[in-house]
Amino acid sequence: MSHRFAGLILLISLGLCSWKGRAAETKVSLLFDKTVAAAGEQILVGVRFELREDWHTYWRYGGDAAQPPSIRWKLPEGAVPGEIQWPLPIKEEKSGLYSYAYHDELILLTTIRLDESLTFDRLDISAEVAWLECREACVPRNATVHGKVSIGEKGRTSDEASILATWNKKVPPPAENLRLKGNWTRNIAEDERQLTLELAPGQGIIWKDFYPFENDAFEIGGKTLLKASAEKPLQLDKTMLNWEETWPTKIEGIVLIALEEGSEIMAREISLELGKDFAQASNQSSADPTDSRIIETIASNTDTAATDNEDQGGYPRMMLFAFLGGFILNFMPCVLPVISLKILGFVHQSREMPRRIFQLGLLYGMGVLCSFWILAGLVISVQSAGRMANWGMQFQNPQFLVLMTLLVTLVALNFFGVFEVSGGSLTGRAATLASGEGSMGAFFNGVLATVLATPCTAPFLGPALGFAFTQPPSGIILMFSTVAMGLALPYVLLSWNPAWLRILPKPGAWMEHFKVFMGFPMLATSIWLYTVTSLHFGEKGNLGMGVFLITVALSAWIYGTFVQRGRKRRGLALILSLMCLALAYGWVLEKELDWRHPVGPQTGTTEGTSPGRNGFVWHSWSETAVQKARSEGKVVLVDFTADWCWNCKINKRSSIEIAAVREKLKEINGITFKGDYTFYDPAITEQLKRHHRVGVPLVLIFTPEQTQEPILLPELLTPKIVLDALEQAAGVAGR
Repeated sequence: MSHRFAGLILLISLGLCSWKGRAAETKVSLLFDKTVAAAGEQILVGVRFELREDWHTYWRYGGDAAQPPSIRWKLPEGAVPGEIQWPLPIKEEKSGLYSYAYHDELILLTTIRLDESLTFDRLDISAEVAWLECREACVPRNATVHGKVSIGEKGRTSDEASILATWNKKVPPPAENLRLKGNWTRNIAEDERQLTLELAPGQGIIWKDFYPFENDAFEIGGKTLLKASAEKPLQLDKTMLNWEETWPTKIEGIVLIALEEGSEIMAREISLELGKDFAQASNQSSADPTDSRIIETIASNTDTAATDNEDQGGYPRMMLFAFLGGFILNFMPCVLPVISLKILGFVHQSREMPRRIFQLGLLYGMGVLCSFWILAGLVISVQSAGRMANWGMQFQNPQFLVLMTLLVTLVALNFFGVFEVSGGSLTGRAATLASGEGSMGAFFNGVLATVLATPCTAPFLGPALGFAFTQPPSGIILMFSTVAMGLALPYVLLSWNPAWLRILPKPGAWMEHFKVFMGFPMLATSIWLYTVTSLHFGEKGNLGMGVFLITVALSAWIYGTFVQRGRKRRGLALILSLMCLALAYGWVLEKELDWRHPVGPQTGTTEGTSPGRNGFVWHSWSETAVQKARSEGKVVLVDFTADWCWNCKINKRSSIEIAAVREKLKEINGITFKGDYTFYDPAITEQLKRHHRVGVPLVLIFTPEQTQEPILLPELLTPKIVLDALEQAAGVAGR
């Protein structure tokens, strides 16, 4: 019996003597990524371990003196659990013994597949969980946890899905295109040998460590010796203790590697045949060994931030980019509706004193600045929760979209004269906000400009925000404040020197017609928001959102016509207006749309195609599909886009889905993939992070050469940019 089992018995014995009768130091519960699942789908289930401070439990291979948790599922017929997916642990050494442990919190993931023949309405799930909880000593614990998922025609995402997605990112993916070899290099004893793993040179990666999987036939020690070749650690030595008559011919585990120019650690799962020349590790899927799927529990954030600061020019350069990007945002399509509000505001302000005009300009700037501070706080809180933040992420929130669609629709109705300013402080303030007049209107315009600007990115803005999202909270606030100053600058300058506003005509009767005209850009924005919002509510989305907006519009018309401008039965009209609002909220939003629990993206496989303009065919993006296309010798164009992204739509219409690009793709044997970021997708978020972008659009062109990095296209495209990049990729493929 090895020292691992002896140490385990000793620790457990001490634990039983010291802690017998005490309550468990770990809270265990079940999490589900769906509240409703359809027959034939799969559910991602997580067993969460919440450990008290200074306590820990173990990985699938615990090490010299540890055992992993076990899960025994109790499921009804037709529900089949998959294998446990293990997040990367922390390797620890104490008194010469090595272990692979988890601290604070652990979520073990399992996929449960549902048979298509399921007929019951609810899936009752329970699991018997056993684990060791350890501090000075280890104590065996067990618990039974329960949960349930409804069975329906369509799946519905749960609030816990994002937590499970975060932990799923911590599970090392299988290796792709990683060439290495392993063999015995020295006999230490009859039952002990030295195992050497060697990376093939020229891959741009170096060794960090190797974590072996559990095995009943042998034990690989925790101590690691790295050997340099040409001053690069490409060789790794471990000791193996064998308990069988024959020595193993294959090992499995997690390789920890890093890029040569950085210290970020990447973890990949391998299954390696020993005694062969440099071979490609098996068990491969979509991951690339040089991608940026960094395991957050072991990455050096300080080193990474320092490297990024050095590479990108530090704060002065990035602040300049942030300011210029914010300024250019004023000319992006997302902000055009707000420009109509500002034009109308400037016309109204032309009657004011210069000092008052400047005051209103500053209030507009404060509205922009405060909004960016709120966005910065949102980014900081999202990152603190372990999730990757992105630019425009609020447009992936259905509740936010419903409220924004409602707000912009009311602004348009106000411009059309459906309801107007009247007595009463509440209605007066609301109408003032909608019409953009006065101090509150100026501040509100700044808020609205910020909200509508975030689906867009602009030149210079992408690198600046990519830099900002890697900084500590103070750096995020500083960079977001700089973007806000760039966005607000034109209007503050115009307010500072009212003489520049003399080109505007004097106020008069024409202003009422101009105000109605300005309502049409706001109405167009409302329609755009409506189309995006309805996607979150499945088949009921289009009709439900339409009925909701029409009912609200009816309420506004009754209020404006019979309460504000009417003379008889105004009380009855007010009651009818409020009844319409109650109907819109209680029946449409709560009952029909169930807006607090949206359906989200339709479940199913990522395989498939969708048609585009001018004969384009878009394949659903996945890393596996892209790698397969490249292995077949194809040039690959990937467009990461979203329905709420105006830049994406303009790029596609003006520079991608055009006849010239289609012919070029046909000429060079090209294929197109679309990554839809309308809904939050952690895989796409990782792609954005990898290429130092914080939002869509992201357009990449891959050559068939697997070692070549993709060509990164700018945020704003022209046909020449796309055609030149395709030509460049075809040239690399032809060499």
